[in-house]
Amino acid sequence: PNTRMPALGDHAPADGQGPLSVFESGAIMLYIAEKTGQFMPSDPRGKYEVVQWVMWQMANQGPKSGECGHFRRLGDDAGDQTYAVTRFTNEVNRFYGVLNNKLYNQRYLCGDEYTIADIMIHPWYGALAMGMLYESGEFLDVDSYKNVQRWTKAVQERPAVKRGQRVNRVWGDEAKRLPERHSASDLDD
Repeated sequence: PNTRMPALGDHAPADGQGPLSVFESGAIMLYIAEKTGQFMPSDPRGKYEVVQWVMWQMANQGPKSGECGHFRRLGDDAGDQTYAVTRFTNEVNRFYGVLNNKLYNQRYLCGDEYTIADIMIHPWYGALAMGMLYESGEFLDVDSYKNVQRWTKAVQERPAVKRGQRVNRVWGDEAKRLPERHSASDLDD
């Protein structure tokens, strides 16, 4: 309905009433977690801890990080962007502090178990923490966020994350590319 990606078409929904479409990354992740019974605690406290972080990602981390990158990439011909660059860079730094504090005494964002909160937040902040987006090492003191660095490395080591990072990749090391994916076997080494 939003004519944008991502979108999911489930041709075998649990209710058996024909195809079901779901759009927006957070809604898709919540749907998949509920349908599969994975990456989401079943107890209400654990579940809503995860839901809060999914909402945080959708309402704060994703949009503000995207704006930070957008304004940082604008050239001089776009006019003075000092205010926007400062505002969104400060927000991204603040978010890193929030994550760093959250990860102080736990392996993953919502405890010892990997959840959809980690799955959603890692692609943005894991890549920033590793200096892979927007030349983040130049404007973020990413090394000072020790807990985020530890979490990023733990998530990066997950086999499914390694496989997923290859999908649609057309740059870098040939062995880490998968420009087109047609089946799960395309990811087999």
